[in-house]
Amino acid sequence: MAHLLRATAFAVVLVSASAAQAEVVTRTVEYKQGDAVLEGFLAYDAQGPARKPGILVVHEWTGVGPYVKKRAEQLAELGYVAFAADIYGKGVRPAQGKEAAALSGKYKADRALLRARVLAGLSELAKQPNVLPSKLAAIGYCFGGTTVLELARAGAEVAGVVSFHGQLDTPSPADAKNVKAKVLVLTGADDPNVPPAQVKGFEDEMRAAGVDWQLVAYGGAVHSFTNPAAGNDNSKGAAYNAAADRRSWVAMRDFFDELFK
Repeated sequence: MAHLLRATAFAVVLVSASAAQAEVVTRTVEYKQGDAVLEGFLAYDAQGPARKPGILVVHEWTGVGPYVKKRAEQLAELGYVAFAADIYGKGVRPAQGKEAAALSGKYKADRALLRARVLAGLSELAKQPNVLPSKLAAIGYCFGGTTVLELARAGAEVAGVVSFHGQLDTPSPADAKNVKAKVLVLTGADDPNVPPAQVKGFEDEMRAAGVDWQLVAYGGAVHSFTNPAAGNDNSKGAAYNAAADRRSWVAMRDFFDELFK
C-alpha cells in the first residue's frame, strides 16, 4: 500500500509539473489585406522551444469568436503557435443565421478574395518571431474548412491542411494541380451540406491532381459535429457529436505528428 501511495503521489506531482509548465499567451493581432483591416488571435505556449511550427486556424461562418479562439489555445497547449485568421475584417462578427450565411456566401462566391484573405493570415502567422516558417499548416471549421482547402488550391506553402466539417466543392477543381500540401478532410457521414455527390467530386479532384489526401467520414455525425453550441438534434442538420469531435481531434494530431516529426 505504501508503494502504491508513493506511486500515486509521484504521478500527481508529474501531472502538476506538466500543467505548471504550460504558459499559454494570447493576444489580438491587427494586420491588413490590401486596404482591409483584419484582427486575428494569436496563441502560443511561452515554454518549450523558442520557435515552433505554426498552425493557421480559420473560423466558422460567425467569424473570429470564442469557439475558434479556444481551438487556437488548445493547439498552443500542444506546442504550436496558433493564429486564428480573420477573413471578414476587424469588428465584422455576424450573428447566426441569415447574416452569417450572407457574409460567408459572399466569400464563397468570390474565391479570389477568399484566397487573398486566408493567404494574408498565413503571411501574418509566418512572420511571428516564434514561428518556424518552414513548418506551417492550417485547419478550419465549417466555412473555415472550405477556406483552408482553397488555401491549398492556391498553392500555399503549407505542409498540410485539415478541414473539419467544411464544404468540399470549388468552382475551380483544376486548381488542385497547385496543391503542395497534404490534405485531411474530416466530415460527418450524414452532413446534409456535404452530400455524396460533393464528396465524390472532391475525391475525383484530388485523384486527378495526384494530391496526398485522406477523407474520414464519421458515422452518425452531421454538420458542426465539433461544436457543442450546435446542440444535439441531428434532424436540424447541424449537431454536436462528442465521439466524432474526439476522434477528429486525434486524427488531426496524428496528421501533424506525421507532418512535423
